[in-house]
Amino acid sequence: MTVTVTADMVMSLDGYIAGTDHSIANPAGNGADRIGGWIHAQSSWRERSGLDGGEADRDSEIMREWFEATGSVVMGRLMYDSGVEFWGDNPPFHTPVFVLTNRPAPTLVKEGGTSFTFVADGIHSALDQAKAAAGGRNVDIAGGADTVQQYLRAGLVDELQLHVLPVLFGAGLRLFDNLGLGAHALEPIRVVDTPGATHLKYRVLK
Repeated sequence: MTVTVTADMVMSLDGYIAGTDHSIANPAGNGADRIGGWIHAQSSWRERSGLDGGEADRDSEIMREWFEATGSVVMGRLMYDSGVEFWGDNPPFHTPVFVLTNRPAPTLVKEGGTSFTFVADGIHSALDQAKAAAGGRNVDIAGGADTVQQYLRAGLVDELQLHVLPVLFGAGLRLFDNLGLGAHALEPIRVVDTPGATHLKYRVLK
């Protein structure tokens, strides 16, 4: 069974996914709370986090599609370290998560079906393990920027979905730096425009 590898990211119109001085203590960076605020306002995200309320609109439906299509997740260690306390005992993934790291640790099992497996032998190993755990659903390369860039450079991403917010940051952590020389050709699959975001979905041509 073929497993689709996706990267699904929220970013500003000028291509930033976090503000300046992005760190474990300041995961959104300076001035970029708009990204996290947009995600956390969606009813689909809040449901997965055990919370009530939120925006039940087209943005939330698209986020729900993403969540439900995902069978496992790969992320970088900085994303894990930045988010693990915030996510709490019942993280919103509800799937196996594979964390790229140079600091191995025992697998951490959380409530709701989320587990964190720490992979110290590279991006291919993490992806192979994630595919095996995905149950035929998608593997999502969740971030951060460096992790997505590594998988794009290696030609391992099949689909790219961008939720582009109508805001300009001017500086911060860019999603598409460090991709190497040469064009990365994309085939448009879908464009959905809402008052909150423009959702762009592409197939990555190999």
